[in-house]
Amino acid sequence: MKTAHLRHLAGKLTAAVSEMNYAQRRLQVLRGAPDRYLIHPDEPPATYDEFLARTSGLLLHEPSASRRGAPGLRRG
Repeated sequence: MKTAHLRHLAGKLTAAVSEMNYAQRRLQVLRGAPDRYLIHPDEPPATYDEFLARTSGLLLHEPSASRRGAPGLRRG
């Protein structure tokens, strides 16, 4: 029984560290985004070249909808 508790605790700790790692990488990408340094970042790009410049940074893969849900709501 004690081993099961330790495994459960280790799993929760691993999940928390993994979530913090993802959040830190995502924050780094968002801070380096060119849109952050524009005077009016909510305005759409005026030209195609400006659009390409805004999206030239590293884009992280977002998880699928089934993986974003709560653990109890996952399918398959």
